[in-house]
Amino acid sequence: MTTISDPHVPTVAAEPIEPQLLDRDASRSRLAVVVGVGLTLFAVLNATAAIYLYRGISDLRVVEGRLEELGAFEERIVARLDTVNNGFQSRFERLDSQLQGSFNEVNGNLARLEQSPPSARDDGSAGAAEPVVVTTSTVADASSNTSDIAAEPAADTPRPPKRKSTAPPAPNPSYQRTETPDGKVYYRKIN
Repeated sequence: MTTISDPHVPTVAAEPIEPQLLDRDASRSRLAVVVGVGLTLFAVLNATAAIYLYRGISDLRVVEGRLEELGAFEERIVARLDTVNNGFQSRFERLDSQLQGSFNEVNGNLARLEQSPPSARDDGSAGAAEPVVVTTSTVADASSNTSDIAAEPAADTPRPPKRKSTAPPAPNPSYQRTETPDGKVYYRKIN
């Protein structure tokens, strides 16, 4: 076989030719730039996250402080409510004892009225301590006394009984009574 060679024609090599898209020095510098930019972005993201976490922690500390103040505020409110409740409770107990005394007085008056006959009530002897025995002569005297009573002014009419003052209720042992120098009385519940 004979080969003809022309010096101006390029020779064909037996190896395949790979096209070089980038040369090695340019590709290394570009890779270094990309890695540097990536690391910078990562550092900026970390710094931003740290700032937001610090702000969040400081806000959390502020809220925690307010919650501690709220606990103290709640204790003050509970103490005030206990004081008010004790005051109302003592007033209700006093009112209850007064009402009970009034009911007992009314029941006693009703029992006395039921025990005394109507003729005894008409002749003005309703205040007598001894029971009245009704006989025919007593009824006749009572009818004559009613005509005399109608003619006279009502000077001998019985007065309603006076109110009895009752002692205040005994203090409740589960409450502590405190009196201030200005005369106010406070009650505090003892736990």
